[in-house]
Amino acid sequence: MDKTDIQSNIVEYKKPNLTSVIVQTLFREYLVMVAIIVLVVVTSLVQPRFMSVQNLSNILSQLGSLSVVALGMTFVIIAGFIDLSVAGIINLVAMVTIVLIDPLGQIPAFAVGLGLGLLLGCANGLLVVSSGATLSEGLFLTFGMSTLFGALALIFSGGATHQMRWLEGDTSLFTTIGSGTVGMVPVAVIIFIGCLFVMHFFLSKTYLGRSISLTGGNKTAAWLSGIQTKRTIILVFAISGLMAALGAIILFSRITHAAPVLGVNYEINAILAVVVGGTTLKGGKGSVLRTVMGIVLVVLLSNCMNLLGISTYMQTIMSGLVLVLAIWLDNRKEEFG
Repeated sequence: MDKTDIQSNIVEYKKPNLTSVIVQTLFREYLVMVAIIVLVVVTSLVQPRFMSVQNLSNILSQLGSLSVVALGMTFVIIAGFIDLSVAGIINLVAMVTIVLIDPLGQIPAFAVGLGLGLLLGCANGLLVVSSGATLSEGLFLTFGMSTLFGALALIFSGGATHQMRWLEGDTSLFTTIGSGTVGMVPVAVIIFIGCLFVMHFFLSKTYLGRSISLTGGNKTAAWLSGIQTKRTIILVFAISGLMAALGAIILFSRITHAAPVLGVNYEINAILAVVVGGTTLKGGKGSVLRTVMGIVLVVLLSNCMNLLGISTYMQTIMSGLVLVLAIWLDNRKEEFG
């Protein structure tokens, strides 16, 4: 082999373009953060009230209920499924909990609400596992369960809205959850931070947590490696149900009433926060820490549109467009890295 042949077989090394590397890194890792910064800067310039103490406090108060629901949804999506039943769980848990405050007392009603959410989540998981459902089949199963739970909420309440001010018993626990603060920080945000710490530790540092990612990545491979995939799937739906119940309690405590349609669109906003945060709908990859950025972006987007006087219809359109864009980027992400 002569010198020319040797040179022709040498692959020319091209030094990576620094600008291209920076753009790819921003796209993969910091796109949501950049979007949050741009949103804050633009809205602050157009509407000075955005940076007022009252508005910032309002933003924090809105984080609580959606945040905990989105954390539970993160586990389900990492496992390779989507839980559309959270809206129905919120409706039913809110109605049952508020009605039981007078006859049982605050703490027992609170415990029953959380237990009911956990039970409904387990029912979802058992249904998905027993049917051998895939992602698309599980989607429709949980949608059907959401319809069932919502109907039960209507039956339980008689279609009526229940106000906390109508209750004769003590409601101080729920008032503290809904509107209490520790310094400048709402109690609901503190609850969310506590849940975030526990769930991040569980997902990243425990065997069961790691089995969720492995199950979502490849269920067959996970099962062959000794992971109880059916148990894992039931677990993530149970967590989602529990967090939806907690979200329901935080929500009706903040707005001081419970209605059988309280959770409308909560499943969409939770999925939006998770996907925007960077958890892939393909399953196997994700983080509750990244979901936090998605939650912040979703809440800020809603708040900014309210301040700018954008109609509810246009806000719905914007939320849909953001969800579509997030899913499109999720599918194209590999091309950028």
